[in-house]
Amino acid sequence: MLDTGTAPAVRGTPGRKPSGRARPRRRPRLGPYLLIAPTVVVIALLMFWPMIQIGIMSFQKVGNRQLRGEPAEQVGTENFEKILNDPFFWQTLKHTVLFAVVAVTLTLVIGTLVGLLLNRLGKRMSAFVAGGVMVAWATPPVTAAIIFTWLFGSTGGLVNWTLDLMPDALVGGGWSDYNWFAKPLSTYTVLTVCVVWQACPFVAVSVLAGLKSVPGELYEAARVDGSGPWRTFWSITYPMLKPIFLVLVVMSIIWDFKVFTQLFIMSGMANRDAFNLSLYAYSEAFGSLNPKLGMGSAIALVLTMILLVVTALYVRVMVRQGETK
Repeated sequence: MLDTGTAPAVRGTPGRKPSGRARPRRRPRLGPYLLIAPTVVVIALLMFWPMIQIGIMSFQKVGNRQLRGEPAEQVGTENFEKILNDPFFWQTLKHTVLFAVVAVTLTLVIGTLVGLLLNRLGKRMSAFVAGGVMVAWATPPVTAAIIFTWLFGSTGGLVNWTLDLMPDALVGGGWSDYNWFAKPLSTYTVLTVCVVWQACPFVAVSVLAGLKSVPGELYEAARVDGSGPWRTFWSITYPMLKPIFLVLVVMSIIWDFKVFTQLFIMSGMANRDAFNLSLYAYSEAFGSLNPKLGMGSAIALVLTMILLVVTALYVRVMVRQGETK
């Protein structure tokens, strides 16, 4: 008589219980680390090491004698006390902050409008216009500063010539020899136009790339519900592109806080009333026959700490958004 009982489970069958042996741990692969090692080394040599040196010099007195080989004198926090008690430092900080607020706001508003316009155009026209505006983004800061210095120049400047042709009732007279770079307000007006002109294309292209990822059904539903352009933007476009806008805001703040090349070419070292923090640090470190590298390093370190605080706030906002999703 055959045995009809259940046969014992064979090794490898589904009825077999897993053995109690622990799986061997995989050894970490060194390939990815070896691939990024050259980049990390280059960044450390070109960025981190100079920053460490600036931090060290900010607590020292470094001048001509030290540049000739004499040891630097340790002064503790004396450099920071001098700049914090100097009214000119707070004036340059005010210029830096106000310029960043105006430039970042205009850059984001105009860049977003251009991005929305590019999204409404056809493929060929959108590509043509995007390629045209990216010329401004690709222009080096030195070239852009020279262009705008010529445009707003007091002798033969195109802007002064155009304003002088307009009726006096609209813009007043006497624009032919007006010096835009004699006063801080007019200097920063030209600087704002130059910086916004260069930065808007990047914002526009970034917004355009984000708009391509928004489902078209959302806009169709908004049109069916009778939503206008303003409400559609704040109800659909902005929430969907909020991470992109946060990145653009932080990057624009960092770029505009450390603007140096354009202001240096437009205003030079003579007009101290138009200094920002970057130009102030350069003038203290290299702008005289008696350089004060310690003071310049302290100012640069303060500027770096401000930007690090802004970056930390951005990272905190991004982490909170990731937690709430």
